Amino acid sequence: MPRQCDVLIIGCGIAGATAALSLAEKGLDVVVLSAGEASNSAWAQGGIVYSGEGDSPELLAQDILDAGAGLCNPAAVEQLVCLGPPLVQEFLIKKNGVAFDRNEDGKLSLTEEAAHSVPRILHHKDKTGAAIMSALLKNLRVELRTHSTAIDLITLSHHSKRPVDLYAPSTCVGAYVFNANTGAVDIVFAKETILATGGLSEVFLHSTNPRQARGDGIAMAYRAGARIMNLEYVQFHPTTLHAPPERSFLLSEALRGEGARLLDINLKPFMQKYHEKKDLAPRDIVSRAIFGEMVESGADHAWLDITAKSREWIGNRFPAIFRHCLERGFDLSAKPVPVVPAAHYSCGGVAVDLTGKTTILRLRAIGEVACSGLHGANRLASTSLLEGLVWAKTASDDILATWKKRKDSFPPVEEWQMSHEVVDRALIQQDWMTIQQTMWNYVGLVRDLNRLRRAQKMLRELQCEIDQFYERAALTEELIGLRNGVLTALLITQGALRNKTSRGCHFRIS
Repeated sequence: MPRQCDVLIIGCGIAGATAALSLAEKGLDVVVLSAGEASNSAWAQGGIVYSGEGDSPELLAQDILDAGAGLCNPAAVEQLVCLGPPLVQEFLIKKNGVAFDRNEDGKLSLTEEAAHSVPRILHHKDKTGAAIMSALLKNLRVELRTHSTAIDLITLSHHSKRPVDLYAPSTCVGAYVFNANTGAVDIVFAKETILATGGLSEVFLHSTNPRQARGDGIAMAYRAGARIMNLEYVQFHPTTLHAPPERSFLLSEALRGEGARLLDINLKPFMQKYHEKKDLAPRDIVSRAIFGEMVESGADHAWLDITAKSREWIGNRFPAIFRHCLERGFDLSAKPVPVVPAAHYSCGGVAVDLTGKTTILRLRAIGEVACSGLHGANRLASTSLLEGLVWAKTASDDILATWKKRKDSFPPVEEWQMSHEVVDRALIQQDWMTIQQTMWNYVGLVRDLNRLRRAQKMLRELQCEIDQFYERAALTEELIGLRNGVLTALLITQGALRNKTSRGCHFRIS
């Protein structure tokens, strides 16, 4: 039997968990889906924007607007700067007991990050996201379905058995959900569905994100007919540890906020050539500067140097980063470490308003999967966790404000049609490698017309093959992700092709 609930939340990072807590507290029946691996939120190292000494909403807004390179939505910026810091205090600290670091005098410890005018970043060592998620999940009292992956959104026009529903306004009524433990596909009906699936950086060869960050929510929303926007603005984090063949490991921007310097292959500082803020310039500028130095010298990395700080200080302030580097033979306190940029954050996504509403009725999107226009063409450091918190709260408040007036019903829908051909994992792995290398080489930090056209052609052909494979094969979580990943990669490429103007983290030379 299909499960019927009030709200289905797909994803359980800070956005999904905050929405679930807020709605369940008011008595709504909430189902949360989690694929099982840690969310982007849990991987966040540096911190979350708060309010520093001499700070103001106006100053924070100006920093966001400056970083966004003229493309920020002013209404979204105003909402974040007005609601964000108070929500951190009331919801995260007071209500859920997140243990942010404090100074010896007991005051909250604040650090500075790139493009911020003042130190205003709250942190918990170098595992801020993990600390926040631990506190939120501890208090979560909802039906949490782990190892569960949404396959497609259920809409009236696509899935209802009533023929005349084809003419109804585009409306979401839930999702088809794959249970990795049983191999079954469940139908979950919901009066409201919230996408909180995170990002898409895994479609690139070098990524700071978990493996599930492959654009699932964006792909599902696109197939359902939602408006998608600004996908060409993919932010690359300037500094990840270069230790092949291991996955990229994020070296927090807070390192540079605490005084770390970027050096070229000859151990000479170079950021003064690119921006007046040097190592604390906006991320897109720093990433392209590193890339440019690598191209010019032929090196496969640059260096990050924080040896001016003591071993004890580094180990206390950045324990996880320090330990990770030591385990791989790099002592942050003794010598510079090799770094390269990696895909990190999507500034675009499913188009939403200030309460997370999409262009499909009863479907909302919050967090990185959404695009409110807050980040414009380039995200200001440490605003991502805050965005997830703020939009989760405004979406929840808006749902609750009209809940008693609602009279929702669910249509009869088609059952999921199962296929049974055994999945060849080698094909999936090879297709992923093709996607990631294509995106890295042709749709990466620096783009041109010929590269983008080649990427579009290759991805279109690959998508056709994957769709045919998908129709025949028995479902797996990997196969669902591959189908979503190739579509997301193609949407990014098409956005980059259409937009001929270099701005923020979309940079074209032709």
